[in-house]
Amino acid sequence: MSRKPTQLSKSPSRSGASQSGSKTPLSSPKATQPKMAQYVGFFAVGYILASAIFMIIQTKLALNSQLVTVISIVIGAYIAVHKFIKHQQRALDRGEINRLMFGGVAVVWLLTIIYFLGIWFFLFDAVSREVLMEMSMQQPLPLLSALVMILVLSLVSARISIWAVNRLLDPKRKTI
Repeated sequence: MSRKPTQLSKSPSRSGASQSGSKTPLSSPKATQPKMAQYVGFFAVGYILASAIFMIIQTKLALNSQLVTVISIVIGAYIAVHKFIKHQQRALDRGEINRLMFGGVAVVWLLTIIYFLGIWFFLFDAVSREVLMEMSMQQPLPLLSALVMILVLSLVSARISIWAVNRLLDPKRKTI
């Protein structure tokens, strides 16, 4: 006595497909967009791990801070894209690349703000805080230009690294 397996997925109704105006069925990859928050989290974990390793290395060797930022972002992008391709069995599309880039850079800057606040409150004393505030009030342009440049650097490096890793790990390109 054999039984037929029950089908749990619902087929798209005729009225639902005509209302949306879309010709793609609900089971296609375009219809179900993956949640990018978990991949932004993977990006953040990769960035934190790389930054921590470089902080340890910088106790022995002097490294350029912009280079450390770019390499940390590349490592975070690799981990996020690798996990996305492993879970979704496809490469990121342009919208997902943009969301991952902006989300990743936002997390990087949030972590940087938390790091700076930790230094501000736990490492600096009142005199050091006053000197830093006085310096930034007298000449704010170098500080603002440095912040803009590092923001542009992080956006550009995140975009290029996510795009490059996405092309490198694309399962469809590997089979061709």
